[in-house]
Amino acid sequence: MAKEHEKPTTQDISKIARDFGFSLKEEEEEIYSKLLSGIIHTCKAIEELPELKPVVRYKRSTGFKPSQQENPFNAWYWKTDISGSNSGLLKGLSVGIKDAICVAGVPMTNGSKILDGYIPDVDATVVTRLLDAGAAIVGKTNAEDFCFSGGSHTCAHGPVRNPRKPTHTTGGSSSGSAAALAAGDVGLALGGDQGGSIRIPAAWSGVYGLKPTYGLVPYTGCSMIEMTLDHIGPMANNTEGIARLLSSIAGPDINDPRQRGIIPSNYTKDYMSALQTGIKRCKIGVVSEGFAQKKSDMLGYPASEAVVDKKVRAAIKIFKILGADVEEVSIPMHSTGPYIHRGIILSGATEFMLKSGGGGTNWSGFHNTSLIEKSTKGVRERINLLPPSVRIVLFAGEYLQRKYNGRFYCKAQNVKHHLVKEYDQALKKYDLLVMPTVGFRARKLPENECSIEEYITHAHDMSSNTCQGDVTGHPSISVPCGIEDDLPIGLMITGRHFNDSLLISASAAFEKACNWTEL
Repeated sequence: MAKEHEKPTTQDISKIARDFGFSLKEEEEEIYSKLLSGIIHTCKAIEELPELKPVVRYKRSTGFKPSQQENPFNAWYWKTDISGSNSGLLKGLSVGIKDAICVAGVPMTNGSKILDGYIPDVDATVVTRLLDAGAAIVGKTNAEDFCFSGGSHTCAHGPVRNPRKPTHTTGGSSSGSAAALAAGDVGLALGGDQGGSIRIPAAWSGVYGLKPTYGLVPYTGCSMIEMTLDHIGPMANNTEGIARLLSSIAGPDINDPRQRGIIPSNYTKDYMSALQTGIKRCKIGVVSEGFAQKKSDMLGYPASEAVVDKKVRAAIKIFKILGADVEEVSIPMHSTGPYIHRGIILSGATEFMLKSGGGGTNWSGFHNTSLIEKSTKGVRERINLLPPSVRIVLFAGEYLQRKYNGRFYCKAQNVKHHLVKEYDQALKKYDLLVMPTVGFRARKLPENECSIEEYITHAHDMSSNTCQGDVTGHPSISVPCGIEDDLPIGLMITGRHFNDSLLISASAAFEKACNWTEL
C-alpha cells in the first residue's frame, strides 16, 4: 500500500519538469508538490480495492529447473506437472508453454534476466483452456530475450539448439517450443508470433506452427510486445495436434480488447473436422515475391537459397496432385510489408513493452499488474542486462519517437491497409496463398564472443515472408516440406481471415500425401 512519504517531493517535480523541458522556479516546484500531495489518496483508495483477476482453477506445484542432462537442447526453462480436466480434446496429452505465457505459481522470465524472480499469480486464458480440455502442462519452454529474435541465441538462459542439427539455430522467438517438439519431448506446444516467431522456428525445426487470425486466440495473461501484432498460436509435430490445440484455445475472451468486434458471429471452434476435408478444387496462388530474393535488401534480409525454392516448389506440386488448381500470383506490396512491420513494431514495442511493461493506457481489458510492475522496474533498474537484439529495438524506437514525434508509427498503422487490401484482393481469387516460410535454412548458432553486428543480424534477418501476416492479421501456417543437410525447410500457407480451418485442411492433406523428409 502507498505510504505518506511517497507523496511527490519538490525533487520529483523538478526532475519531471526537466525531462519535459519546463523551466520552473523553486517556489513553483513547491506549489506543484503541494497541489499533487492529494494524489496519494487516489493511490490508497485504488490499492485497497481487490483486483478482478482470472481465477486459477487447477492445483499445481512450483516445479523445478531441469538439469543440463535432462535438457540437452536447452528447450526447457522450467519443468512442471499440472494436470487438467479428466476429460476433453487434449486428455492424456502433454503441452509445453512458451515462457512468455503466464502459468500461475511457476517462474516466468520471458527469456530475459530482467524478469528473474517473477512468479505470475494468474493463468493466461490459453493455459486455463488447455487445462479445461484435459491437457497436462509439463513445462515452460525457453523463449528469446523479450521475444525479440528470430534466432535462438539470445535467450538469457543460453542458446536453444536445434535437435535436427545441434550446432544450428532452431529459429525464434518460440525457440524452446520448437526444440521440445523436434526432440520429441512433447507433441504439442504454444508459441507467440509478432513477426514470425511461431512459423520461423517451426520451419527451421521441422515442425508445424500456426499463427491464427488476429484476435482469434485470446492474448490475456501473456507478455505483450505490440497490441496490434500480438498473436498466440499452436505448434505441434503434426496437423492433428494443431487442430486439437486451436479447437481448445480459440474463441472470445472478455478480458482481451483485441477480440472485440472481430470474431464473426457464425464462428465455430471445431477444427478437427477440417482434418478430413481435403483441398480438391481449392484455388492456390503461388506468391512470386516470396521466392528467389537474389541479394540482401535495404533491411538486411539475405538472399534466398536455391534449395529452399526448389523444395517448396516440389511440395506445391503435391497440391496439384491432390486436386487443387495452382498458379502464380503477384502481390507487390508483399515486398513493402517488412517496412510497414518495422515502422509499427520498433516504436510500438519500445513504448508499450520496454518502457511500459505491457501496461498500455487507453484500452479496456485485463492488465497484468504484477508483470507490468516487474518488467518496468526491471528495465529501469537492470537495463544493462538487455542484449544487443533488444537494445537496438529500444534505440530505434526511441530515436523515431524523439526525432519524428512518433509520426512513422502512426503512418505505418495508417498505410497498412494497402498491404491488407492486396492480400484480400488475392484471396478473393485464391483460397490459399503459398511461399517459403523462410527463404534460407537454419544457420549455425553464433559464437558466444561474436560481434554485435553478427549477434543482431542472426536475430533479425529472417522474417521477410512472415511479418506481413502479423500486420494484416491473416492466418498463416508453416508446414514441413523438405530437408537438406539435416536442415528442415518450411512451406507457408496463408488464408482468409477466420478461415483457419482451410489452412488445417491443406496442411493435413499435404501431410497425408507425402513424407516431407523425402521431398
